[in-house]
Amino acid sequence: MRKKIILFTAAAAVVLALSSCSASDGVAEPKSAQNDASTAAAQTAINDNSDFVSLASSVPDVVLEIRYYSTYNFVGDRIDGYEEPCALMTREAAEALKGAASDAKELGYMLKIYDAYRPQTAVNNFIDWAADTDDTRMKEYFYPELDKSVLFDLGYIADKSGHSRGSTVDLTLFDMSTGKDVDMGGVFDYFGERSHPDYTGDLTAEQIENRNILRNIMIENGFKPLDTEWWHFTLENEPYPDTYFDFPVTEDEGVVTPAEG
Repeated sequence: MRKKIILFTAAAAVVLALSSCSASDGVAEPKSAQNDASTAAAQTAINDNSDFVSLASSVPDVVLEIRYYSTYNFVGDRIDGYEEPCALMTREAAEALKGAASDAKELGYMLKIYDAYRPQTAVNNFIDWAADTDDTRMKEYFYPELDKSVLFDLGYIADKSGHSRGSTVDLTLFDMSTGKDVDMGGVFDYFGERSHPDYTGDLTAEQIENRNILRNIMIENGFKPLDTEWWHFTLENEPYPDTYFDFPVTEDEGVVTPAEG
């Protein structure tokens, strides 16, 4: 049996976008009825978790530290939509991440997940937080070089996130020999140039190499990096490039968890 290290519980789920029809017996429905049907179908689509799976169940030897379920994040509170400390992704992304986990393990590492699928509700929580410029509780930890008022303009906070499409993951490497996180020369969710994958600045050769190891593992398994965050990767061929889901991060009776292979 494969061993899993889980710092937080995990749940499973997946996504299938639905479309709507608006005709009956060749007679078009009134425009208002069509709009209502279209809106209902769109709402059903973004709340459908049937194509998502739990990373704890589908990716062997993964470590979970779901920051937005905790209060140790740039907001300082548990984030809306994170009802349980789960890591969910589309089946396609999870399968690719399984390959990355295997490659990491061959090098003596495990993948440590900070965030995966992120509901739009959570993104809205970030937007509201960014608008409250008086709340700077976590400034010294996550954005000491910046005034909070510029975070939205600089793109650190946005009204949409690739995470909400279900195929993006934030992660680092966990060293199995030391039992500690690999030193990346910066912390997850740090707002600043230091988080750029190509930043060298005052980083040591080892820290730069560690970032490259993670980057190479993810690219070789079908993920593309982000040029402003060393921890952020999106499946190159993501299955839902235009759908932003909004079901909560939680276990529910409709979730199907893959059997351990």
